[in-house]
Amino acid sequence: MLAIAALTTAAVFATACGDDDDDGDGNGGDTTPAAQTPAASATEPAEEPTEPAAGETEPAGSDGETISTAEDATLGTILVGPDGLTLYTFTNDTAGSGESACYDTCASAWPPLTSEADPTAGEGITGELSTIERTDGTMQVTYDGMPLYYFASDTAPGDTNGHEVGGVWFVAEP
Repeated sequence: MLAIAALTTAAVFATACGDDDDDGDGNGGDTTPAAQTPAASATEPAEEPTEPAAGETEPAGSDGETISTAEDATLGTILVGPDGLTLYTFTNDTAGSGESACYDTCASAWPPLTSEADPTAGEGITGELSTIERTDGTMQVTYDGMPLYYFASDTAPGDTNGHEVGGVWFVAEP
Protein backbone atom coordinates (compact mmCIF):
# COMPACT_ATOMS: atom_id res chain seq x y z
CA MET A 1 0.00 0.00 0.00
CA LEU A 2 2.89 2.35 0.83
CA ALA A 3 4.40 1.75 -2.61
CA ILE A 4 1.09 2.72 -4.27
CA ALA A 5 0.94 5.92 -2.20
CA ALA A 6 4.54 6.77 -3.13
CA LEU A 7 3.85 6.20 -6.83
CA THR A 8 0.66 8.30 -6.65
CA THR A 9 2.58 11.08 -4.91
CA ALA A 10 5.37 10.85 -7.48
CA ALA A 11 2.82 11.12 -10.31
CA VAL A 12 1.32 14.26 -8.75
CA PHE A 13 4.76 15.83 -8.35
CA ALA A 14 5.75 14.83 -11.88
CA THR A 15 2.67 16.63 -13.19
CA ALA A 16 3.55 19.72 -11.13
CA CYS A 17 7.19 19.77 -12.27
CA GLY A 18 7.46 17.80 -15.48
CA ASP A 19 7.32 18.86 -19.08
CA ASP A 20 3.50 18.69 -19.15
CA ASP A 21 2.86 22.33 -18.21
CA ASP A 22 1.58 24.87 -20.72
CA ASP A 23 4.86 26.65 -21.34
CA GLY A 24 7.21 23.68 -20.84
CA ASP A 25 9.32 25.41 -18.19
CA GLY A 26 8.67 22.85 -15.47
CA ASN A 27 6.97 25.40 -13.25
CA GLY A 28 3.41 24.24 -13.80
CA GLY A 29 2.57 27.71 -15.12
CA ASP A 30 3.21 29.41 -11.77
CA THR A 31 5.39 32.49 -11.60
CA THR A 32 5.53 33.54 -7.96
CA PRO A 33 8.15 32.10 -5.58
CA ALA A 34 7.07 29.45 -3.07
CA ALA A 35 8.47 28.64 0.35
CA GLN A 36 12.05 27.43 0.03
CA THR A 37 12.40 25.11 3.00
CA PRO A 38 12.95 21.39 2.50
CA ALA A 39 9.84 19.38 3.28
CA ALA A 40 11.85 16.34 4.29
CA SER A 41 10.47 16.34 7.82
CA ALA A 42 7.35 18.45 7.62
CA THR A 43 5.71 16.46 10.41
CA GLU A 44 8.80 16.03 12.57
CA PRO A 45 10.52 18.73 14.61
CA ALA A 46 13.82 19.96 13.26
CA GLU A 47 16.85 18.44 14.91
CA GLU A 48 19.02 20.73 16.96
CA PRO A 49 22.54 21.16 15.58
CA THR A 50 25.10 19.17 17.52
CA GLU A 51 28.52 20.31 18.61
CA PRO A 52 31.58 18.26 17.61
CA ALA A 53 32.60 15.60 20.16
CA ALA A 54 35.67 16.23 22.28
CA GLY A 55 38.78 16.10 20.14
CA GLU A 56 36.83 16.63 16.89
CA THR A 57 36.89 19.83 14.88
CA GLU A 58 34.40 21.16 12.40
CA PRO A 59 35.63 21.33 8.79
CA ALA A 60 36.67 24.74 7.49
CA GLY A 61 33.71 26.61 6.06
CA SER A 62 31.26 24.50 8.06
CA ASP A 63 28.83 27.42 8.35
CA GLY A 64 27.57 26.29 4.92
CA GLU A 65 25.63 23.14 4.15
CA THR A 66 27.81 20.01 3.90
CA ILE A 67 27.25 17.90 0.80
CA SER A 68 28.47 14.29 0.92
CA THR A 69 28.05 11.02 -0.93
CA ALA A 70 26.20 7.85 0.02
CA GLU A 71 25.97 4.43 -1.56
CA ASP A 72 22.65 3.26 -3.00
CA ALA A 73 22.30 -0.46 -3.78
CA THR A 74 20.67 0.26 -7.16
CA LEU A 75 22.01 3.66 -8.22
CA GLY A 76 25.56 3.51 -6.86
CA THR A 77 27.19 6.63 -5.39
CA ILE A 78 24.76 9.53 -4.95
CA LEU A 79 24.88 13.03 -3.44
CA VAL A 80 23.18 13.68 -0.11
CA GLY A 81 22.51 16.84 1.86
CA PRO A 82 23.60 17.54 5.43
CA ASP A 83 20.58 15.62 6.74
CA GLY A 84 21.49 12.52 4.67
CA LEU A 85 18.54 12.98 2.30
CA THR A 86 19.07 12.35 -1.41
CA LEU A 87 19.74 15.32 -3.68
CA TYR A 88 18.40 15.66 -7.22
CA THR A 89 19.01 17.60 -10.42
CA PHE A 90 16.37 18.92 -12.82
CA THR A 91 17.02 18.63 -16.56
CA ASN A 92 15.13 21.90 -17.18
CA ASP A 93 18.00 23.68 -15.38
CA THR A 94 21.04 24.60 -17.46
CA ALA A 95 24.44 23.93 -15.88
CA GLY A 96 26.36 27.12 -15.29
CA SER A 97 23.43 29.41 -16.16
CA GLY A 98 23.20 30.68 -12.60
CA GLU A 99 19.44 30.14 -12.59
CA SER A 100 16.93 27.61 -11.32
CA ALA A 101 13.92 26.63 -13.40
CA CYS A 102 11.98 25.33 -10.37
CA TYR A 103 9.71 27.72 -8.46
CA ASP A 104 6.22 27.79 -6.99
CA THR A 105 4.43 24.42 -7.15
CA CYS A 106 7.61 22.86 -8.47
CA ALA A 107 9.67 24.12 -5.49
CA SER A 108 7.03 22.80 -3.08
CA ALA A 109 7.52 19.31 -4.47
CA TRP A 110 11.25 19.76 -5.08
CA PRO A 111 12.58 22.07 -2.34
CA PRO A 112 15.92 23.61 -3.31
CA LEU A 113 18.93 22.98 -1.09
CA THR A 114 19.76 26.44 0.20
CA SER A 115 22.67 27.68 2.28
CA GLU A 116 23.49 30.96 3.97
CA ALA A 117 27.24 30.38 3.48
CA ASP A 118 29.47 28.62 0.99
CA PRO A 119 28.66 24.89 0.91
CA THR A 120 31.21 22.47 2.32
CA ALA A 121 32.48 19.38 0.49
CA GLY A 122 32.05 16.28 2.63
CA GLU A 123 33.27 12.76 2.04
CA GLY A 124 33.38 11.71 -1.63
CA ILE A 125 32.77 15.15 -3.14
CA THR A 126 35.11 15.78 -6.08
CA GLY A 127 33.10 18.29 -8.12
CA GLU A 128 32.68 22.03 -7.61
CA LEU A 129 30.20 23.24 -4.99
CA SER A 130 28.87 26.75 -5.33
CA THR A 131 25.66 28.76 -4.95
CA ILE A 132 23.30 30.72 -7.17
CA GLU A 133 20.84 33.38 -6.10
CA ARG A 134 17.15 32.50 -6.39
CA THR A 135 14.52 35.13 -7.18
CA ASP A 136 13.59 35.34 -3.48
CA GLY A 137 17.20 36.16 -2.55
CA THR A 138 18.07 32.78 -1.02
CA MET A 139 21.23 31.05 -2.16
CA GLN A 140 20.75 27.62 -3.76
CA VAL A 141 23.60 25.11 -3.66
CA THR A 142 24.92 23.86 -7.01
CA TYR A 143 27.18 20.92 -7.89
CA ASP A 144 29.25 21.35 -11.04
CA GLY A 145 26.91 24.20 -11.97
CA MET A 146 23.63 22.28 -11.53
CA PRO A 147 21.19 23.44 -8.83
CA LEU A 148 20.44 20.79 -6.19
CA TYR A 149 17.00 19.88 -4.84
CA TYR A 150 15.36 17.53 -2.36
CA PHE A 151 12.20 15.54 -3.17
CA ALA A 152 9.34 16.15 -0.74
CA SER A 153 8.35 12.45 -0.79
CA ASP A 154 11.78 11.35 0.45
CA THR A 155 11.41 11.20 4.22
CA ALA A 156 14.48 9.24 5.32
CA PRO A 157 18.12 8.91 4.31
CA GLY A 158 18.36 6.35 1.53
CA ASP A 159 15.01 7.23 -0.06
CA THR A 160 15.35 7.83 -3.81
CA ASN A 161 11.65 8.17 -4.72
CA GLY A 162 12.32 11.13 -7.01
CA HIS A 163 14.69 9.38 -9.41
CA GLU A 164 13.43 9.57 -13.02
CA VAL A 165 10.18 11.32 -12.01
CA GLY A 166 8.61 12.84 -15.12
CA GLY A 167 11.76 11.95 -17.05
CA VAL A 168 13.30 15.25 -15.85
CA TRP A 169 14.37 14.59 -12.23
CA PHE A 170 17.42 12.47 -11.45
CA VAL A 171 19.45 11.57 -8.40
CA ALA A 172 22.52 13.80 -8.31
CA GLU A 173 25.75 11.86 -8.82
CA PRO A 174 29.35 12.91 -8.08
